[in-house]
Amino acid sequence: MLRIARHSPTTARRTPRRLLVATAAFLFLSFTGAALPHPVAAATEPTGGFVSAAPASPQVPAGVTAGVAVFDRQTGTFTEQLAPAATFRSASVVKLLLALDFLWNRSPDSIPAADRTRLDAMLRSSQDAAANHYWSTYGGPAIVERMVTRLGLADTAPPPAGYEGYWGYTAMSARDTVKTYRHILESAPAPVRDFVMERLRQSTRCASDSFDQHFGIAGAFDRPWAVKQGWSGKYATGSCGSVSATAASGTDASAPASAPASAPASAPSASSAGAGEASVDLSRPALHTTGTVGAGDRSIVAVLTLHPDGTSYGKAYTDLGRLTRSLNVPGGTAPKGKWYGTWGQDVAVRTSPVVGDNLLTRLPAGVEVLVGCQKKGQLVSVPPYTNDWWAYLPQYGGYVTNIYISHPANQLPDVPLCTDPK
Repeated sequence: MLRIARHSPTTARRTPRRLLVATAAFLFLSFTGAALPHPVAAATEPTGGFVSAAPASPQVPAGVTAGVAVFDRQTGTFTEQLAPAATFRSASVVKLLLALDFLWNRSPDSIPAADRTRLDAMLRSSQDAAANHYWSTYGGPAIVERMVTRLGLADTAPPPAGYEGYWGYTAMSARDTVKTYRHILESAPAPVRDFVMERLRQSTRCASDSFDQHFGIAGAFDRPWAVKQGWSGKYATGSCGSVSATAASGTDASAPASAPASAPASAPSASSAGAGEASVDLSRPALHTTGTVGAGDRSIVAVLTLHPDGTSYGKAYTDLGRLTRSLNVPGGTAPKGKWYGTWGQDVAVRTSPVVGDNLLTRLPAGVEVLVGCQKKGQLVSVPPYTNDWWAYLPQYGGYVTNIYISHPANQLPDVPLCTDPK
């Protein structure tokens, strides 16, 4: 496992990154088990300004299955729809229904402190223990059935027979997700609306299971936004903070703690797990971004995706980000900077361009990041590379050494110098 903090600075002569020594590369690979990046420039994407000039249709990366719906509350129309009725296993998006069901005849001001704490953790950091509590205490599949009736959901259905304990196997579509947000914003009592939306606006970067959940909407648009994300499947790792979370048994657990989170060997196949007339794939890695974008929660965005077996979390994170950035989202503003690929695992994001006790978080392996500016800092050596340039990532509020940016030059040629005292 590669961690920048373990590499000591050196005063050795800077070595151009593209001049590799075979012996050094062999020793590096043997020591870390990590793969060296291919020394070519990654595709970059300039951003900045409003997103109204997006492509005419969603740009779905190869191999990805997607259901998309974007609803402009100001005009009352959909600006994007791609398979909006297609059903996906919800993963943690169903936590919206769990919260609404519990609050249906309750005021957030009068609920017990324990429930306030659970709801806060379930909505902000996607805590599975809280979802397990509400699922097991208030009827499991009956929660979904109640909410289908209450909200008039057309495609949502409880988990398939035999897997009633797997709340993340609840079937949902993009259009039903939009309808759920419209209920929260337009029909729910004001205290419920404010309670739920306030927590979605305060979504934590690191989820309770140590997966980075600021993908999709949270990466594609400047604030204001509010999100409830979902992830489920056999990802290799998903790192955040100072922890690397192993996902061999599934992520964003879609079942009680006593049951496996991912689809067991005997689970219904993609063609037999039914939600109404539709089938729901329970095996391929799922990654969903849902929420609102813009002042006054102008646009509701729902992007539900499935990825090929074996897809890494960083790859799914990147593909979902590219898809979300292609959408026409009224009121959304794209952040300024250039998108670059990264390499390495558990790459540290630091408060300043030096190695020390200044860790902010860690990047999912191979994820695409937005680089706002760059500056010189501490010389870092990761054999066979040496570099003293650091990239500032505005969405993380910190720096990574340029060694881990997928570009052959030490200094990125199309990124400005940082001029403020970050």
